[in-house]
Amino acid sequence: MNQDPVRRTVAYRAKRKAYLNMVLPAFLISIIAYLDRNNLSYAKLTMNAELGFTDANYGFGAGIFFAGYILFEIPGALIAERFSARLWLSRIMITWGFFTALMAWVTQGWQFYALRFLIGAAEASLYPVLMATMIPRWFVAKDRAVAIAMIMASLPFSSVLGAPIAGWLIDTPWMGFQGWQVLFIVEAIPALLLGLVVLVWLADRPESAWWLTEDEKDYFRQIHAEDTDWHEMSEDPGASTQNIRSNTSKAHYTVWQALSDREVLKLCLTYFLWLTGYWGFNYFTPSLLKDQGWSNQASGWLFSAIMAMATVVMLAVGYSSSRTGERRWHGASGMFLAAVGLFGGTMVSEPITAFLFLCAAGIGVYSAMGVWWSYPTTFLRGAAAAGAVGLINSVGNIGGFVGPTFTGTLKEWTGNYTLAWVLMSIFLALAGLLVLTLRQSKRPSR
Repeated sequence: MNQDPVRRTVAYRAKRKAYLNMVLPAFLISIIAYLDRNNLSYAKLTMNAELGFTDANYGFGAGIFFAGYILFEIPGALIAERFSARLWLSRIMITWGFFTALMAWVTQGWQFYALRFLIGAAEASLYPVLMATMIPRWFVAKDRAVAIAMIMASLPFSSVLGAPIAGWLIDTPWMGFQGWQVLFIVEAIPALLLGLVVLVWLADRPESAWWLTEDEKDYFRQIHAEDTDWHEMSEDPGASTQNIRSNTSKAHYTVWQALSDREVLKLCLTYFLWLTGYWGFNYFTPSLLKDQGWSNQASGWLFSAIMAMATVVMLAVGYSSSRTGERRWHGASGMFLAAVGLFGGTMVSEPITAFLFLCAAGIGVYSAMGVWWSYPTTFLRGAAAAGAVGLINSVGNIGGFVGPTFTGTLKEWTGNYTLAWVLMSIFLALAGLLVLTLRQSKRPSR
């Protein structure tokens, strides 16, 4: 690409606008999604006692969210790819905000389970649309890990923001509502509002963006045309020609071919193992902190501190992966760290030492997110990429059902979290080993 001063100026403006008008709203969408998904872990601190729910009831309700998620993940991703990601994201936010608000009126177990299922169904396909449809239309392969890491940094950041707010709200009854009810109502409002705002803020493609000039639109057309001219190659120089042909073929896969690809299936298994530990950690860490003697507000602030550290590390890992082109160790090392953190966090009784292990677990379960979601779009495009990411996310989120359900049930049986978290630390270690078996690829020199 010609790098004259005018061209560099246009490139700078175009990229800046893409981050401001696509990555920033995606970041905000993801923050609100995780606030509404994770607020249950704080509501539990008082809701269970008031409604008479056991840990097993809570764990099943936390996990059934992912049943709705799984059923509608792939169809939703394909609808957004075929029609409009912008409209689909707006629909997702408005419906999940509505069902989240209704959680304030839950009085019985079946209502709790039904609404959690509907919230999952409403949110289904959110991340496949962001990662496999939206981002590849705006960022070439070499830039995606950074862009995705910035979006996925919203996951721990949502807890940095939401944990202290939730810890305060659940101790703040208002107008006849208990604190946990106020929490659900207050945190549903941003989803409803932003669902309307993204209709005019986001753009489906660069050519339809009202906030881009014509020369900026030309810049995006050119870089994407050039990006399709190369295909990633194996680290094994002797296999380069074969891998070029393989990746060229995979780039034009049908949806069904992508769903049956060996690499995609390996990613599904890895993500399942990872998310089993990930969601067990997210839904039960505030309760574990409270069990160790911290107050509701202190538990919120401590969890917020863990997530602040995880945010910084996730961004650093995404930047490092984009700079070096290496993905396997950037992903696997976090999972190994999380395994150590979960194992140690329940093996020690001293609160400060346990907290340090939980810091390691939190950093580990989040650090690979940016690298992870940049991987499928390195060898798949279009509907095949959307379908594959939907499948990976669906299978992975079975772990979102298994982790909380497993943890809640074993907590009731044993009286503590030790056995559940030891098993989940094994799952995370296995996920790390599987990541190391993924095909490592690099962009060839031009």
